Amino acid sequence: MGIKQKNKPLNRKKIPNSTILGQNCCMNVLVVGGAGYIGSHCVRQLQEAGHHPVVLDNLVFGHKSAISPDLTLYEEDLGNRSKVEEILINERIDVVMHFAAFAYVGESVQDPLKYYKNNVAETIDLLQAMQNCGVNKFVFSSTCASYGIPEKMPMTEDLPQSPINPYGQSKLDVENILKACAHAYGLSSASFRYFNASGAAEDGAIGEDHDPETHLIPLAIWAAQGKRDQLTVFGTDYDTPDGTCLRDYIHVDDLSRAHIAVFEKLENPGQCLFYNLGTGIPASVMEIIKAIEDVTGLTVPYTVGERRPGDPPALYADSSKAQSELGWSPKYDNIRDIITTAWKWHQSHPHGYDD
Repeated sequence: MGIKQKNKPLNRKKIPNSTILGQNCCMNVLVVGGAGYIGSHCVRQLQEAGHHPVVLDNLVFGHKSAISPDLTLYEEDLGNRSKVEEILINERIDVVMHFAAFAYVGESVQDPLKYYKNNVAETIDLLQAMQNCGVNKFVFSSTCASYGIPEKMPMTEDLPQSPINPYGQSKLDVENILKACAHAYGLSSASFRYFNASGAAEDGAIGEDHDPETHLIPLAIWAAQGKRDQLTVFGTDYDTPDGTCLRDYIHVDDLSRAHIAVFEKLENPGQCLFYNLGTGIPASVMEIIKAIEDVTGLTVPYTVGERRPGDPPALYADSSKAQSELGWSPKYDNIRDIITTAWKWHQSHPHGYDD
């Protein structure tokens, strides 16, 4: 699935597509990590909005079958700067969206150099390639993990950022690099600090397929389907209504729509924008289990385990800045609606993607 184009002649005279067609009209968008979970949903949303996405993914975690065969897929590493420059020029890229990061918190603690190389050093390679090719609009997939243990709830963008693991630190490092690039080069960027990405496309065509899987909703669905013995609930003695952790689950398509809504903000050189993306409506682990049982009609077997180190009792967003500045709001603000889309994906893809 997908098309690899390897030998196009290099044309250094890049004319941005938006210059020809008018601002924000059919932008050529390079989606780095576009075969992954969030990236693939963003690719579909870009197509639906009338833009032209091009995908770059090394397929370490991405899936070819998550990308429509009528789109161009370059199977490349970001570290191959000359190839990235060739793609930027030949595809006449206007905007780069960057989703390609390692995102396992525990692994980042055990192997921090892997995370700093992939998440920071290779992002620098990408930004250097963009500078060399005159591409000056960048949308970055960041994380609420950059805040560490928050001082208050709900979380606003002006909270101190003190990550407690290398994954969160790697994302904050890139945010700081983007601030410097805005000042030095006039790069315009937007960084979105995600909360818990969840759900799947409404038609069930693409969804969440990680290996290993660490997210609560797919793990609970697997337990309900009998694909794993049981789910472990880590701690039931938190200072929350039912004793389990509260988290902010935001639908993956809502995340994607925000990434597109910010394009107009990037027209002015040197913009450096930061937004939280969540619903602001937290759900507890037990509420997720109950909602999955209601949606599927199945029982989620679970056992109670000890608290995990570093798990705050509650994490949820204040996304009012994104709503006021971007005209964006989450379409899915009910956890059962989010789980319904995830369940449709799991029913139609019992073994995940084919590749």
